[in-house]
Amino acid sequence: MLIRVNESPINVEPPVTLSALLQQLNKSAVGMAVAVNQQICPRTQWDSHLLQDGDDILLFQAIAGG
Repeated sequence: MLIRVNESPINVEPPVTLSALLQQLNKSAVGMAVAVNQQICPRTQWDSHLLQDGDDILLFQAIAGG
């Protein structure tokens, strides 16, 4: 299935969860935030959130500010 990660198209074999995608991309979950189709996905759901064909994933480092 085709998804987009940070605006780049990527083919992945379903089923794939957010956690599995991060592992495939060699991304550390430390300090990482993830949005799927412009909705933040809580880290507690990464292991169970199955990606769908056409999903738009945004990976970014969460930072604190003031």
